[in-house]
Parts: sequence; structure tokens; C-alpha cells
Amino acid sequence: MSFKLRSDERGSAAIEMAIATPVLALFLYGIFQIGVMFQAMAGMQHGLGEGARYATIFPTPTNAQIASKIDETVFGVGVGDFDDPTVTDGTGYKDLSVTFSMETNFLFFEGPEINITQTKRAYTYQASTS
Repeated sequence: MSFKLRSDERGSAAIEMAIATPVLALFLYGIFQIGVMFQAMAGMQHGLGEGARYATIFPTPTNAQIASKIDETVFGVGVGDFDDPTVTDGTGYKDLSVTFSMETNFLFFEGPEINITQTKRAYTYQASTS
């Protein structure tokens, strides 16, 4: 009787599926979370590029105007939060920076908080004083 029970394979596919499905779902949702991060990084680069373009083309933009331009053009799916952009003055340039933070969620458990900071340097026009 025990030999017959060991050789019976009915239902083994259902058990394997029950074990593999949660792991597969976890991996797929993790890939989605990584995709959200990459989209936020693309949105930050776009916003910083627009801010750098604004700082370079216009003769005397204020730091608040540049930060507002970055804030208007940054994009993402709305899962995380973009911090207010920062603009720092240098000699002949401005450093632009924006940070994205997101709580990761992997269906069955909470993941770590992810913070991504992107920066860009915009060289500005310097009027000749001579």
C-alpha cells in the first residue's frame, strides 16, 4: 500500500504551483517597484535638464524661478514624493538638485525607503566687467 501511495503523482502539479505562485508574484511586483524608480529618475533628469536650460538661456533668473521650473517639469507615477528642488550658486554656474523618496512595498512585507538624489550643473552667462 505505501509503494502505491509514493508512486501516485496526482496533485503534485497543484502543490508545485501553490509553492511557486507567491514567489513569482513577489518577483513581478518587485520588478514593478524598480520600474517606478527608473521612471522617477527619468522624470528628475528631465526636470533638471529643463531647469539647467532655463538657467542658461535667460540672463538673470532667480534661484526660485529655476527651482519652480524644475518643480513644474519633474514627473513620476505618483507613488513617491519629490522634495523641493534646490539651486546653489557657484562662480559661473548653478548646481541644481532634486530628491525622490519612496516607500517600497513587496505585497507581503514592507521594503526599505528609497531615496534618490539627482544633480546637474548649469553654467551661466557671466557679463564681462572690463
